[in-house]
Amino acid sequence: MLTRLPPSARILAVEDDPLLAGHVQSHLLGCGFDVTLSHDGREGLRLAESEDFDLVLMDILLPGIDGLQALQRLRQRRSVPVLLMSALGDEQNRIAGFSQGADDYLPKPFSLGELSVRVEAILRRVAYERREQQPNASGDGLQFDEGRSDVAFCGTWVGLTPSEYRVLELLWRHRDEALSKPFLYQQALRRAYSQHDRSLDMHVSHIRRKLQAVGYEAARVDTVWGKGYLLTQALA
Repeated sequence: MLTRLPPSARILAVEDDPLLAGHVQSHLLGCGFDVTLSHDGREGLRLAESEDFDLVLMDILLPGIDGLQALQRLRQRRSVPVLLMSALGDEQNRIAGFSQGADDYLPKPFSLGELSVRVEAILRRVAYERREQQPNASGDGLQFDEGRSDVAFCGTWVGLTPSEYRVLELLWRHRDEALSKPFLYQQALRRAYSQHDRSLDMHVSHIRRKLQAVGYEAARVDTVWGKGYLLTQALA
């Protein structure tokens, strides 16, 4: 069954090019979304932190502070989905964006049709995940909170990004089963797997480091060479 989008989903578009910003706003308004515009990184970050948006569209090259800095600060307080837009479309900049917690990356120039498809895909995924039954307690002290897109151990939040949370939650639901990289990209990162895309490896590295930092040792994420990753119970 098709998951319905939130009625009049609120979108914040942070874009300093007034012509492009106007086109984006007009197009998304025509698609039925409620769109707020910002042309400055600091103002965009303030709006994203203080108001409830369903999605943030964020350019990288912004006045005030750039989009990557704004995203890094936003992730300390909010798990709202973020779609980065940038003419800097090379692999290094895509990885930098995902490492700061971006949910998707749209290289410029892009068509407004592709933009709306990406927006709808993210919103449908979020709506679906909110309806799914998520694990609450893992049985070994790890607490999953879908609303925060984070897990806690012994009362301490781990500090996962939304993408990291989806990877860990998927590995937990399939614990002791090796999950392939294409499967994890499709199901957790919501995009196709590319052989040269290292963002999943980076997410897993961050998950390991953050779980270790709060003292969680009951299970670990292992690399299955030639296949993907596996969540397994740690040996005593």
